[in-house]
Amino acid sequence: MDFKLINVGIADIGISAAPDILRTILGSCVGICLYDPGARMGGMSHIMLPSIKAKSTSQSKYADTAIPLLIEKLLEFGARKERMVAKLTGGATMFNVSESSIMGEIGKNNIAKVREVLREQTIEVVAEDVGGDYGRTIDFYLETGEVRIKSIGREIRVI
Repeated sequence: MDFKLINVGIADIGISAAPDILRTILGSCVGICLYDPGARMGGMSHIMLPSIKAKSTSQSKYADTAIPLLIEKLLEFGARKERMVAKLTGGATMFNVSESSIMGEIGKNNIAKVREVLREQTIEVVAEDVGGDYGRTIDFYLETGEVRIKSIGREIRVI
C-alpha cells in the first residue's frame, strides 16, 4: 500500500486522508488527533502552550487557536465536523521540578486547555494517553483512526 508518512513538527498542523500516517514526538506538548471516520481523513495539531499571547504570530502553537484552525483546515479538506472525534496524547511532566514551578505545570495546563477547547467545539474525546513523566512518539493511521504510541521502556500502546 502506498502511503505518505507526514511528520508534524512542534507548533505545526498536518492533515491528510487514508492511507497516510501522521507522526509527531511529544513531551509536555499535546498532540490532538481529529478524525472523520466517514471520510477516513484526519488531522494532527502539536500544541506547545495553552493560550495565545497577544504578540504571537503562530496560531498553531497554542491550544485555543490551533484546534479551531485544525477544524477549519479539515472542513476545507472535506471532513464533516459532526463526525469528528478526538484522541489526545502527551502533556507529560518532563522535568524534575518543584510542584510550584511553572515548568512542572505546562503539560497539565496544556491537557486542561485542549479538553476545554474541544468541549467548546463539541468534539468528543474518545481516547487519550496523557500525563506521566515520559515522552511519546505517536503515529496516527488515517486508514483506521488508530493512534499508536511508542515510549522508551514501555509497551506500544494503541488508542
